[in-house]
Amino acid sequence: MYTKLSLRNFSSARKRREFLENQLKVKLENLASFTFTEDQVKDRSIENLIGATQIPLGVAGPLAIKNNIVIPNEVRNLPSQLTIQTRKIATGRTGWYIPRNDQKEYYIPLATTEGALVASISRGCKAVTQSEGAYVVVENIGQTRGPVFKTTGLEHGLMVKQWINSHISLISQTTQKTSSHLKLLKIDIQIIGKNLFLRFYYDTSDAMGMNMVTIATLEAVKLIERQTQAQCISLAGNFDIDKKPAWLNFIEGRGKKVWAEISLDKKVVKEVLKSTPQKIAEVVYRKNQLGSIMSGSLGFNAHYANIIAALFIATGQDPAHVVEGSLGVTTAEVLDNGDLYFSIYLPSLVVGIVGGGTHLPTQQEALKIMQVKDVLEYCQVSGAAVLAGELSLIASLAEGSLATAHRRLGRKNRR
Repeated sequence: MYTKLSLRNFSSARKRREFLENQLKVKLENLASFTFTEDQVKDRSIENLIGATQIPLGVAGPLAIKNNIVIPNEVRNLPSQLTIQTRKIATGRTGWYIPRNDQKEYYIPLATTEGALVASISRGCKAVTQSEGAYVVVENIGQTRGPVFKTTGLEHGLMVKQWINSHISLISQTTQKTSSHLKLLKIDIQIIGKNLFLRFYYDTSDAMGMNMVTIATLEAVKLIERQTQAQCISLAGNFDIDKKPAWLNFIEGRGKKVWAEISLDKKVVKEVLKSTPQKIAEVVYRKNQLGSIMSGSLGFNAHYANIIAALFIATGQDPAHVVEGSLGVTTAEVLDNGDLYFSIYLPSLVVGIVGGGTHLPTQQEALKIMQVKDVLEYCQVSGAAVLAGELSLIASLAEGSLATAHRRLGRKNRR
């Protein structure tokens, strides 16, 4: 039965639930259990609140990672020997996050309904930890927003491009007036006919920053329109590229780029992963690489999205950014001594440890489990977790135990 009554007319989640129960003839008593207050999420995290959906939370670990310091962007292009010397004095928080030789162990909170996932990641954590820890590097690429402008033609478009390139400082000042936590890093420009696409990159400190960069870019757009007479058709013109799989994010990166690697003793591979370096390397080649090529996949990996989704939901990240976290490449090879080299690469990890859903009580507790001090360390742990989860699944496929594990763990007590 159609009703003109809006759910926004009700003053509380309880009253909205009661209205739905009466209208739909259902009981919604389990949705009523949640730990946050309505004021904590009202007009910030959700509208028309009626309750909360619970997802089981597990933990994997401990996961050893070689400790790190931050290398500022200014030294990123220095020769390797000079960069190594610079590590001792580097103090900037944005740029490269480089591990040292000492270790730190982490626990990984994972929210999922997929049986066997946490067990598998835990097995990978054990193999990584017994192999002296993962080596992880994080580069801050920046959060992006990409408006599209309409020009009168190529000549006008080139004029606008020239104006932008010669007024980066003014545009930067304009955007940074909107937030003290934001810094414009660069602007990429592409012209197609009467269309001008811009891609703004921002350092958003410890926040994921999508709202922050949208507000900043709006001010930049107003400035560009006034000065060039180009017309902004959409503040988001898909040149961002936000919450969609795309080669641009794969190649240029978005948010943070993360690399992780491990060299595993063949004994650890045999005892913990129940496989061999040769079998694991072959699965990576034939499945992740050739199989991905044959299917036209943008992800040359086994299941990055599994680990990313579980970690995102647990810690209050925007789940839609899992699509970007699914991008990436896994490599593996047998070393001359018979050990296994294994690596992962995430070109577009879009995360934060403040703002968004990270402020909610249970998500805050999950972040406390991780014991990370900033967003770069969060990315480092995320990369190591993806490495561990990817390694374990590939090993399971190599030994032929995937179906057995899911039958034993994922379908327990089912008929």
